[in-house]
Amino acid sequence: MKPAFVADASVAVGWVHPAQATKDTAAMLDAIAEGATIEVPALWPLEVANALTVLVRRRKLTHVDRQTGLERLRGLPLRIDHEMATLAFSRLSELAATYQISVYDAAYLELARRRQLALGCKDGPLQQAAERSGVRLWQPLA
Repeated sequence: MKPAFVADASVAVGWVHPAQATKDTAAMLDAIAEGATIEVPALWPLEVANALTVLVRRRKLTHVDRQTGLERLRGLPLRIDHEMATLAFSRLSELAATYQISVYDAAYLELARRRQLALGCKDGPLQQAAERSGVRLWQPLA
């Protein structure tokens, strides 16, 4: 079995919307197909569902594609972490202030740090925060 990794909402949107896909998001899906699991903070399903809804409103994704994407995402091997709510006013707020990222992004960073997992994300400021805080970024295994 492949090790777990943390994936932010931007990665999941890339799994559904072809224009948001990258080589790394495709490789993450391959890793999942080979047995890796995804660890996400509890806000992940909300962020992903909202992003896909916005893409439909902007006519960049069809309603059917959104529905199909949500169905596929529902079938992924997710482990949802529910500690973020208790950490919002402490650790997450501190990480957000220290690295100048949103509290939402801090939830991904904190989860990766706490579980000592790689972080998969497409967001530049979150990637920089990960590097500065010692969290390794997801990379395909050779």
